[in-house]
Amino acid sequence: MTAWWRRLLARYGSLATALRATTEAAYPPLDLTVRLALAQPFLASGIIKLASWNSATYLATYVYPVSWLTPHAAATLGVVLELGGAALLAVGLFTRLGGLALLALSVMIRTHYPLAEVTLYWIALSSWFVVFGGGPLSLDRWFARGFEDIAIPFAFWIKRLCRLLTTWLTAPYLLTLRLALAVAMLAIPFPRLADLPGFALWIPPAPAALGMLAVGMQLALALAIAAGFALRLVVVIAILLCGGSGLVVAHPPHIEWAFELALLASRGAGTFSLDRAIGVLLGRAERSRIETAGAAVLPRVVIVGGGFGSIAAARGLRDTPCSVLLVDQHNYHLFQPLLYQVATAGLSPADIATPIRAMFREQENGRVILGQVSAVDTREQCVVLEHGRLHYDHLVIATGARHSYFGHEEWGRFAPGLKGIGDATGIRRRILSAFEAAENTEEPELRDELLTFVVVGGGPTGVELAGAIAELARYGMTREFRIILPDQARIVLIQAGPRILPAFPEPLSAAAHAALATLGVEVLVNQSVSAIDARGATVAGVRLPTRNVFWAAGVAASPAAAWLGVAADAAGRVNVGSDLSVPAHPSILVIGDVAASEAWNGRPVPGLAPAAKQGGQYAARVISARSLGSRPPVPF
Repeated sequence: MTAWWRRLLARYGSLATALRATTEAAYPPLDLTVRLALAQPFLASGIIKLASWNSATYLATYVYPVSWLTPHAAATLGVVLELGGAALLAVGLFTRLGGLALLALSVMIRTHYPLAEVTLYWIALSSWFVVFGGGPLSLDRWFARGFEDIAIPFAFWIKRLCRLLTTWLTAPYLLTLRLALAVAMLAIPFPRLADLPGFALWIPPAPAALGMLAVGMQLALALAIAAGFALRLVVVIAILLCGGSGLVVAHPPHIEWAFELALLASRGAGTFSLDRAIGVLLGRAERSRIETAGAAVLPRVVIVGGGFGSIAAARGLRDTPCSVLLVDQHNYHLFQPLLYQVATAGLSPADIATPIRAMFREQENGRVILGQVSAVDTREQCVVLEHGRLHYDHLVIATGARHSYFGHEEWGRFAPGLKGIGDATGIRRRILSAFEAAENTEEPELRDELLTFVVVGGGPTGVELAGAIAELARYGMTREFRIILPDQARIVLIQAGPRILPAFPEPLSAAAHAALATLGVEVLVNQSVSAIDARGATVAGVRLPTRNVFWAAGVAASPAAAWLGVAADAAGRVNVGSDLSVPAHPSILVIGDVAASEAWNGRPVPGLAPAAKQGGQYAARVISARSLGSRPPVPF
């Protein structure tokens, strides 16, 4: 690709990015304005018909007759659709349903009363809300996060259907809208188009202000809209030209015409457009530039790990001139805080695992590498994989933590921990198999052992796991067995310290203790485990017979300190400086569970997802400042 072509594409891309940011920022108030403007005539019509029911029945009899309904029933249905649909659309609650009601009314009015040109705009605008739903300033958007969990029947499938509607209909709808607007604009310099069959019935008239422009300008605007070329810029020009004439105010239908163009600009031209094709070319040009010059000029940042910190660091570098390589032994990002739900059959593993490549599909300077790191060569600045080596200019290590049995690694055979999907599915299998075996055995002692569940460790994982097992036994299986009573299962949570959740404030710890007690969980504090085997555990010298022991008591950092040849704390974490870099190796930053860093109050940063994400974002700022030669950020 020649240099001038690249420069032209780059300038086009910069202009398109600026216009896109501007129109997207204007979309929330625009969406609200259009919804209110579209709902207003229908609300007014419905109120007038209620006030004068004779007029409503007259219209249903002679103007808008419905062959399969009596006039009274048709009038009632029309008023319900007008008032209900307009109200839903105005507040943005079940916006698609409200838009569908107004769409049906608009189509009926158009077929029975063709002279009402404004109905064509109503059809286009109500169709917009059927396809896209309500915008950010709508009740739908505010309630969307919890909609699947409320007690409305088929809530999950309704939300999924709405997503599919948007996915399937966006491209054809935007193409149809563009073509309709373009054909309407072409009818001004070519009036014979209006003689085509169906033109007057289904093509909205363009503002007369466009007729004052030169024919060449009219053609250019219409063809650009039809092809989807520089759409946002063309829309701004068209609206300014028509608004400047004053005719938008004089002819209210043309306000809806401006609304259609503005909404189109906020969404973009869609899949079938020149803008999309140029965007693909821009992406290819950027990738080519990175591949050509990046290896020799741009710094290479290698990020080891696929957790919260790693993802935050990689995303934070998306606008930095560097090449980002994210390395992980799995091709998915795991939402670890919900592992206990998988372990207790509350969620599927697919619900908490997101493909990493999908997360970085749009990040041009990012690349994902599947592999397991075995060492770091700090002298040569290379990360050693099982099948090769990766050179780095900056290295971010966020490999997390693993189980720690405090020197009793043999306990791992009998007390699995919960750190990955394999651990969660294994624990789920053990829990469900224990209930099945208890149902089938005739030995009371064995049944008691199978129905006793011991969780070692009173941190967040232990508390969540114990509570979830109790909920599963007491509420999820109450009527599924005939011999055993699952709600009589014994769940024991063991904590060596004086209270559970020691990293949390004491009132929260007490509240969690009370909640577990309500579920029937026995919480044993100030007691430690001295032995674990296949038949139970010994706690403070007392034997607990059980076939189900789960470990949530301790973690140890991954072997990053050994890779780097630096000192580590008691948990194996790497001691880092105030900028999260390793003092002996400034080009290496360590974040998350594998880093021993201090918070603003001098206390250790907790091993929680929010802290890891903040560490990743901070590491990205450090690397960006170093790459650009700018002032480094304040200490972490």
